[in-house]
Amino acid sequence: MEKKNLTCIRCPLGCQITVTLEDGQVTDVTGNTCPRGDEYARKEVLNPTRVVTSIVRVEGGILPVLSVKTKDDIPKGKIFDVLEQIKPIIVKAPVAIGDVILADAAGTGVDIVASKNIEAVS
Repeated sequence: MEKKNLTCIRCPLGCQITVTLEDGQVTDVTGNTCPRGDEYARKEVLNPTRVVTSIVRVEGGILPVLSVKTKDDIPKGKIFDVLEQIKPIIVKAPVAIGDVILADAAGTGVDIVASKNIEAVS
């Protein structure tokens, strides 16, 4: 039997959660005050994922950089692969929130999308 202690990040409460594992399976979750904590803890110990945020350079825009993010969460182990693919990207203005900047980042099946509008320089 293995126990892991986590701080839940699904809401501002930050519950201290204990997850009990046996043979790679979650057998018990305690310390959460809502169902979201249980869901978070199970996912975090078996298949941790994250949303990645970054910036890319903008050509011809009113701002020099554009904030971007993964459209959904990705496996935690793929974060640095995704960031390496984002690093060389330069987009041309105009850009709208939700525009796909990079499809299928690092083979995750998740797109990198714009999280800000950038107008072109007039």
